[in-house]
Amino acid sequence: MDNSRSKTIIRASVIGILVNVMLAGFKAFIGMLSNSVAIVMDAVNNLSDALSSVITIIGTRLAGKEPDKKHPLGYGRIENLSAMIISVIVLYAGISSLRESVDKILHPQTPDYSATALIIIAVAVIAKIVLGLYVKSKGKTVKSDSLVASGSDALHDSVISASTLAAAALYLLFNIRIEAWLGAIISVVIIKSGLEMLRDTISTVLGERIDAETSQAVKQTISETDGVYGAYDLIINNYGPNRQIGSVHIAVPENMTARELDELERRIAVNVFRKNHVILTGISVYSMNIHDKEAAAIEKQIRDILEKYPDVLQMHGFYLDRSEKTINFDIIISFDAKDRRRLYDRILKEVSAAFPEYTVEIQLDSDISD
Repeated sequence: MDNSRSKTIIRASVIGILVNVMLAGFKAFIGMLSNSVAIVMDAVNNLSDALSSVITIIGTRLAGKEPDKKHPLGYGRIENLSAMIISVIVLYAGISSLRESVDKILHPQTPDYSATALIIIAVAVIAKIVLGLYVKSKGKTVKSDSLVASGSDALHDSVISASTLAAAALYLLFNIRIEAWLGAIISVVIIKSGLEMLRDTISTVLGERIDAETSQAVKQTISETDGVYGAYDLIINNYGPNRQIGSVHIAVPENMTARELDELERRIAVNVFRKNHVILTGISVYSMNIHDKEAAAIEKQIRDILEKYPDVLQMHGFYLDRSEKTINFDIIISFDAKDRRRLYDRILKEVSAAFPEYTVEIQLDSDISD
């Protein structure tokens, strides 16, 4: 991992820890003195944020370990595991605070707010806004999802603290007690946040579709290389920050030599790494019929057939072999299709019937990248 990136994440996380621990201490003290469960629950939220920052630091350091024989692709995915731990901690904090809030609703106590308590809460709102903007800005700079999420969470916490301040104002001005109910609402918000974090982390671990901007940029870099007539079937696996590894198919003229292909693939790999920071470990080829009018005409007829099927997103890799009397191409059928296999069989049957003198071979590809 880039040292400057790691230092930025750790520095921002340390600042977050210090701010959250101070706020948690002040809020817990004031909450117990004023007998306000809402303030105490807000303090618990700050403490869980501080613990999350600690785990972020540990995860960042471990993720930065150099690759070894056992883990040749590095330890970058430890950041995903640390995010999962953070989400579980947030869930636990939310459930615990909800239980405490329900107890206060069933057994209410009269709050006793002081001017000092209100001032500290107001300062906490300002501190959280400043911290959130700072951490989120740093996260965007170093492209750290964990920091961006922490910054957004801090800004969200400022709203929670402001609502606690509003509850105090309601009690002092109108003698309306909503602290326990507000504590329950805050707890539900915390639980919801934890569930969303856990869902997103699990989705990442399972393997998500690469974002459209990255996939399109990589394909553009490949297609701009002389000798390449198209880039397809791009797969990019994320092994942590700055470690994206992928494979792709390229369309090339059928008369290219092995030496020419070797030079072309090396050039593509270098360009993609330099421009897009993606390591291409596999580049496969589709051979193209060049200057073959009959092949071009047949390809057009097949494309016309496929246009009748809205769920067919793409056709590529077309090649007509005269000596073997075969037609080969790949199609991508949308995941939204009711029955992808049945649609594939229908297309294969229709194309085969249109060209009975050829053996038609169709590869069913998945919609894996934009």
